Amino acid sequence: MISLLEIRDAVALNGRTDARTLSHQFSAPLPMVEAMLQQLVMMGKLEEVDASSCLSGGCKQCPETQKCDTKAYQLAVKS
Repeated sequence: MISLLEIRDAVALNGRTDARTLSHQFSAPLPMVEAMLQQLVMMGKLEEVDASSCLSGGCKQCPETQKCDTKAYQLAVKS
């Protein structure tokens, strides 16, 4: 089973990533990875960022009338 620390480290190594990518990377269920990402956001370790461009490269298959709702995450910036 993956830990919050492993998820945070993977985001740090990737710079910016999404739940689907992490799910594949760790062979973990997508809902579990999404919940872990949200927990890390609530803890102030990660932040959601504007994913104006598709991270997976699969947007060519999306209808042009729909916006991509992929949420991307990166390490939280400490102030």
